[in-house]
Amino acid sequence: MGASHTQTSAVGTGRGLSYLMFAVVVIVYLALIQGGGLLMKHLTGEDDFLSTRAVFYIMIIPLGAALAFTYAVIGYLGWLRPVLHDDRPTQSWVRVVPIVFLIAIAGGIAYSALSQKGWLYVVALLIATQFVGWGEEGMFRGIGVVMLREHGLTEGRVALWSSVIFGAVHLTNAISHGASALPQAIMVSLAGYFFYLIRRVTRGNAANSIIHGLFDFTLLSGTAILAEQTFYAGTLLPILVYPLLAIILLIKRRHIEPAVS
Repeated sequence: MGASHTQTSAVGTGRGLSYLMFAVVVIVYLALIQGGGLLMKHLTGEDDFLSTRAVFYIMIIPLGAALAFTYAVIGYLGWLRPVLHDDRPTQSWVRVVPIVFLIAIAGGIAYSALSQKGWLYVVALLIATQFVGWGEEGMFRGIGVVMLREHGLTEGRVALWSSVIFGAVHLTNAISHGASALPQAIMVSLAGYFFYLIRRVTRGNAANSIIHGLFDFTLLSGTAILAEQTFYAGTLLPILVYPLLAIILLIKRRHIEPAVS
């Protein structure tokens, strides 16, 4: 995988990863999700995720394969520790980012709609969305961030390019969603920066993975599951996360890194 042992600031004795090989890894990851999802839809006849059976086949199976691939790559590279642990602290106020996400999650979940779907469906959707969280965070805030750091980028550029890459790969959603994938990719890039900050302020890749999964769970419960039902006001909370945090970070953008004594 483009092994290079010359840079060891974060990886130590692990293998190196070139930009080209990272692109190959991401392409395989996306192929498992998009190709696996399309294959499952073809084999099962399911076309949405409004039933437990559909969630299992078109979400859990392809997302589980992609998650397994992600951590297999991390294991091969010997990057488990730098992926799961972040040694770049931030100023304490950055904790507002995960707090805002958690408030939006708690208030945005459509509890009554989920109760009508049954506990098995809820568990299946929780598993599927956690697979999304751990898979995407492992790939982009894990492998991606460590790889960019190992190539000597400043932390500002690591944050920028890991977020841009994260948004760009979501353009593949055009396969199933058409032109609407473009604005989604822009919003996902912004979300990627928020998840990067959660990784930094919590000093690891676990909190951002869990929050990412729960946030997707909230979005699905408050939009797709309620698509044919009465509008649920709680869906506004996850939407408001983006402009609220964007304003806060615009004001405080020069006060993210720890003060130099």
